[in-house]
Amino acid sequence: MKIIDILKKEKPTLSFEVFPPKTETSFESVKAATEEIAELKPAFMSVTYGAGGGTSKYTLDIAENIKNIHGVPTLAHLTCVSSTKETVRQKIQEIEKAGIKNIMALRGDIPDYLINEDRSKWDYNYAVDLVYELKNADPDLCIGAACYPEIHPESANQKEDIKRLKEKVDAGCDFLTTQMFFDNNLLYNFLYKIREAGITVPVIPGIMPITNAKQVERAISLSGSFMPQRFKSLVDKFGSDPAAMKQAGIAYATDQIIDLYANNISNVHVYSMNKSDVAATIQRNLSDIIK
Repeated sequence: MKIIDILKKEKPTLSFEVFPPKTETSFESVKAATEEIAELKPAFMSVTYGAGGGTSKYTLDIAENIKNIHGVPTLAHLTCVSSTKETVRQKIQEIEKAGIKNIMALRGDIPDYLINEDRSKWDYNYAVDLVYELKNADPDLCIGAACYPEIHPESANQKEDIKRLKEKVDAGCDFLTTQMFFDNNLLYNFLYKIREAGITVPVIPGIMPITNAKQVERAISLSGSFMPQRFKSLVDKFGSDPAAMKQAGIAYATDQIIDLYANNISNVHVYSMNKSDVAATIQRNLSDIIK
């Protein structure tokens, strides 16, 4: 099933993101974790690609298993940074051969060793280039892309960021998924601005449950996310107690999701980090809302 068709149903849904193993030796344990999440029967699951595409083979293996064995609609991530057209086209063929019609088109992080390289000769510099490639390869593909309620770290300002976002949508993007955020008002303000700019495709909020204090620093470094005082107080109070922090982090994420549903946002994506117990608890907390 295409993700866009799920989003059109306008009923509360919950989806989860998982990541592939970094090495072959960890494949079975990661596969087991993703299967436990698949058994929750979420609306769909997305499988990340890994920095520089280093885990691309495992991405497809995990995505194919989720779709074929567990019957959960699957969204495979694909990045294009520093890749050749030949490589990307081969990956598209492999994804389609696996029967997957949903692809998350991402530029990807630029590896440190390429930061100072001349990018003018690269086949792809931005995610919009990959969206065009995907639409040319198969107009029937369902294409997702990322958006940033708090501005992409490389954008000069939000106005420019939204302009670039509209280019991705105009190129053929069917829906958007946001970077993590911890204050829903940031999302509501962002949605108002992009609708004013003529971006009308569905936007899926991405929620990251912070279940240990160390995740806070990493979340800030990765996304530059604003941490509201309410969340900071939670970490200050419970951060030194792993069990309490986990429970509080799940409760905070659940509260965010309930507020989103209450404000007529039907679809929420959880960055579950392969933590099946966290995914299961959040889903259980919402059981009567998403039944």
